[in-house]
Amino acid sequence: MSIQVKEIMAMVDHTNLNQGALVSDIEKLCSEAIENGFCSVCVHPSNVALSAKLLKGSNVKVCTVVGFPLGENQPELKALEAKMAFEAGATEIDMVISNSMVKRCDYTGLLNDVNGVQASCPSCVHKVIIETCLLTQDEIAKVSEVLATSNCDFVKTSTGFRGDGATVANVALIKSVVGDRKLIKAAGGIGGANDAIAMIEAGASRLGTSKGKLIADQLQGATVDNNNQGY
Repeated sequence: MSIQVKEIMAMVDHTNLNQGALVSDIEKLCSEAIENGFCSVCVHPSNVALSAKLLKGSNVKVCTVVGFPLGENQPELKALEAKMAFEAGATEIDMVISNSMVKRCDYTGLLNDVNGVQASCPSCVHKVIIETCLLTQDEIAKVSEVLATSNCDFVKTSTGFRGDGATVANVALIKSVVGDRKLIKAAGGIGGANDAIAMIEAGASRLGTSKGKLIADQLQGATVDNNNQGY
């Protein structure tokens, strides 16, 4: 079955998490998201209210990050940050787990952290960043299994701020563990259409990237098939 370009565009979280992003940068981000039919814009909490205002009346959602980028905040602070972001207009939350908890095998603490954020704004789509570049393959599999029992909606590969971002192999590994229990967001290092298609084929249903406009331009007027050709 072929993948329509508009379907790929609807998987993109168009991202600007740069320090010092200007109002004009966020305006451009939101304009591009509306123009290309992206799923959301992903911005820092400080830009949520502005993004919500700019996107009012459109189908584009406002996504923000919590505990970003290290994930080592106290769970109560992550929950509060998520609640405040929701109140400012965010409808999707991408939280970062504590990889210290993973290294200590504190999976009860990890579940409490994730579910606490979800409970603080239950109407939001909830994505959990596991920062795959800091984990072994066994740890990625174990964390994915734990998250499959949580209240989150997505397992997300990366912040894009630490080492390697998403890889096809890691997306496929997560998919092999969570199956249809959770969705997968690939983020970090998606530099163009080929990368986007490869992540989708490996099991991702959402793409976090600052290259959404480039991907849209590369796929303009094309239909993409599952063997990574035809666009």
